[in-house]
Order: sequence, then structure tokens, then C-alpha cells
Amino acid sequence: MTQPASPPRPDETRKEPPADRTASWRTLTARADVRTLSLLGVLAVLILIGGITKPDEFLDTRNLQLVLTQASVIGVVTVGMTFVITSGGIDLSVGAIVALASVWATTVATQEYGFAGILFTAVIVGVGCGLVNGLLIAYGAMVPFIATLAMLASARGLALQITDGQTQIVTVEGVLDLGERDSYILGVPPLVLVFAVVTVIGWLVLNRTTFGRRTVAVGGNAEAARLAGIDVRRQRLYLYLLSGLCCGIAAFLLIILSGSGQNTNGNLYELDAIAAAIIGGTLLSGGRGTITGSVLGVLIFTTITNIFALNNLQSDVQQIAKGAIIVAAVLVQRRTAHTT
Repeated sequence: MTQPASPPRPDETRKEPPADRTASWRTLTARADVRTLSLLGVLAVLILIGGITKPDEFLDTRNLQLVLTQASVIGVVTVGMTFVITSGGIDLSVGAIVALASVWATTVATQEYGFAGILFTAVIVGVGCGLVNGLLIAYGAMVPFIATLAMLASARGLALQITDGQTQIVTVEGVLDLGERDSYILGVPPLVLVFAVVTVIGWLVLNRTTFGRRTVAVGGNAEAARLAGIDVRRQRLYLYLLSGLCCGIAAFLLIILSGSGQNTNGNLYELDAIAAAIIGGTLLSGGRGTITGSVLGVLIFTTITNIFALNNLQSDVQQIAKGAIIVAAVLVQRRTAHTT
């Protein structure tokens, strides 16, 4: 007589993931690694070029600190932009929000409340603008391009009205001290440390939390995400709040860096943030984002700017170079998408 089949052990009942899904995940991981290595290679080449063309100036410790400090401001904005683009949206108002937050936080009335007053005002203004964007897009059903374009114009106009075209000088010692070399920690400027903290938190949120998974799902297929139980409108509102928060933090860093508030602050930050996210590997159509790649993109653009400045090259050539890099990155993304 045949023996009755013994019940399967617990480990035997565990289902293995389909082979094609496992292979697809490995392929995406491999491509991400290749993309990161490629960006690191580009950054290394730029550093080599800077070291060859201006060895004394470019490789000087003060200059490298300056590069990292300048990258910190736009880098914080880019972290927020990465989340928005990953969800399939866009935010053209980040530069104007930085300008508005910086001038509102440096008015005479605000500075009377000292360090905390400036920081609180910058963050609240950024979050408030993000809230308006989020409500218009998520619940007002406005196209992100139009809503954020309207915010760009409104925020710039309000910033100009507040300053009346004048530079607002910061007189709070606690804020000014953070921009001095005496405040550096082991040779690292405080602004760079803030950027590092924002980057780590952004990476953890995007890659290790439900919020990050929902962001990717909304960007990949909003309708499928809705059917899966995700509140798409609320998620989009949160994402624009996050972008506004990053703009507020960046505005405070810019106040520390410049010691003033101006309505021209944040000029073309939207271009730099979008470009850095795209060349870093964040898919413009949504569904894929990488904080690591975005940070490398910021460092690449900041290094290019620094090399051009040291070699006394015109800014229009610099903008042409940035445009060429963006086009090349988009073409690479399209080719990758077709071969997936």
C-alpha cells in the first residue's frame, strides 16, 4: 500500500516569487547601480578637469567647502522635487517659494524674534505655498504645470512687493554665526550637515516607508494606485507639502549663506532641481525616483558651475552645457524605458 503523503512542512508551503519578477527586479537594481557608477564617473571626470585647469584654486579646501555649501541649498530643494517628479508631478515654483520665504523671514518684524523667528517663518511660508499648490492640484484638479506656474508668478510678485526691490540685511547674530568658519564641525560647514540629514531622511522615506511606496505607485499608475486603496489626492497633497517644506529649509540655508533676503533669490532653482533629478535617474513621467542619483546630479551641476567660474567662462556657455546634459539624460531614459 502506498503511504499517505505527509503534510508539507511550513518552509515548503512558502511561495517563491515568480522567476520573471525576480529577474526584472534584479535588472532594475543592476541598472540603478550602473547609473550611480556612471554619475560617480562623470563627477570624477569633472573633478579631474577642475584639478588640471585650476589646480591651486579648485583643489583648495576653501573652494571645495564652497562647492558643497552651494550644493546644499539647491540640494535640499532637489530632494523635495525628486518626490514630486516620482509621483508624476512637477513643481515650477520652488525657486519663487525660496525667494518669498527668504524675504518674509528677513523682514524687520520677523528678525525681532531672533533665530527661531527667522527659521519658523521660512519653514511656514514654504509649507504654506506647498499647501496651496497641493490643494489646487489634488483637490482642484489643476494640472501641476499650470498650478505651480501660477504660484511661481504670484510668489515672485509678492517677494518683490515685500522688499520693494531692496536687499534685506540680516542682523541676527545667531544666524550670521552659522555662516562663519568658526561654526564648521570638523571642517564641514553646518549647511552641508543639514543637507546630509535631509538627504538621509529623504532616502529612508522614499525607499523604506509606506509613504515612499505610495509615491512610486501613484507615479507609476494613479488609477491602479486608487483601486489598490491609496488615497491619491491626499498623497499628492502631502508631496507638495513636502516640496514646500524643503523650499523653506533651503530658504533658511540661503539666508545663512548670503546674510540677506532678496526677491531674486532662488532664480532658476526649478531648472537646476528638475535637471539634477532627471540626470540622477528619476523618471520624468513618474514611477521611479532615486535620492542618491539626485544628490549626485546636484554635485555635478554645482561642480560644473564652479569650474566655469574659476576659468572665467561666460554663464551662457554654462547654461548651454546644462541644457545638453539634460537632453542627453532624457534620451538615455527613453532608451532605457524602451529596452525594459
